[in-house]
Amino acid sequence: MSSPVTSRVAAAIDAAHTQGRGAFIGYLPLGFPDLQTSIDAAVILAESGADVLELGPPYSDPVMDGTIIQEATQAALAGGFRVRDTFTAVHEITSRVDVPVLVMTYWNPVMQYGVDRYADDLLASGGAGLITPDITPDSAAEWIAASERTGLDRVFLAAPTSTDGRLDLIIEASTGFVYTVSTMGITGERTELDAAARRLVERMRARASTPLRACVGIGISTPDQVAGVLEYADGAIVGTALVRALRDSGLEGLAETARALSAGTRLPA
Repeated sequence: MSSPVTSRVAAAIDAAHTQGRGAFIGYLPLGFPDLQTSIDAAVILAESGADVLELGPPYSDPVMDGTIIQEATQAALAGGFRVRDTFTAVHEITSRVDVPVLVMTYWNPVMQYGVDRYADDLLASGGAGLITPDITPDSAAEWIAASERTGLDRVFLAAPTSTDGRLDLIIEASTGFVYTVSTMGITGERTELDAAARRLVERMRARASTPLRACVGIGISTPDQVAGVLEYADGAIVGTALVRALRDSGLEGLAETARALSAGTRLPA
């Protein structure tokens, strides 16, 4: 995994570890329920314990998103969200909190905007990098080159079905961390996380030639599930539970949920 020292995301994960806990990565959609509230929500999420923010610009065909996130992103699109609003939001968030901000985006909007232009604007806004769920390293040469040039993190996804050869590509190309998919399918809350995630992290650690940071997402929604994931992974990624809290209980509900999830990150002595 290249450039681990310069990665702000990796540094945040390592800082959590030195404090005796795993990292809490919180996802929220940009533009929901409106742009300014989504900015305020991200700030509150950081202030309530998130070590890394994962922000999702809305997209018209969100193949990976579960129902609650889809509904939020469709509302954001209906409210007039545009790609350029991503950089406005990231700039304001990073000016208010010192937490790395990753943008989780489908690839088509990046291509339409221009890969180098997108990278430059994200860097200028204070962003830390991209999570790209629908592009693989062997198809991402232009983005890899742009991220090398700008120093932005590039986070690729590994799934339980990934072959060893595919895992090697993902491990080598990813910086910051590898997004480890806990189960096949779309995002959302599940009462039990698949044991496949633990096995996947073990497979990647066995294949990595340098220290690997693996963060697990999809299906994590309670402090106990956060704690369970951090028995074997470096970070836990939570989205749906946070979006539901924002939708149902506003910023105060989001803060309360985030604080509870953050309490699940402390590792046993």
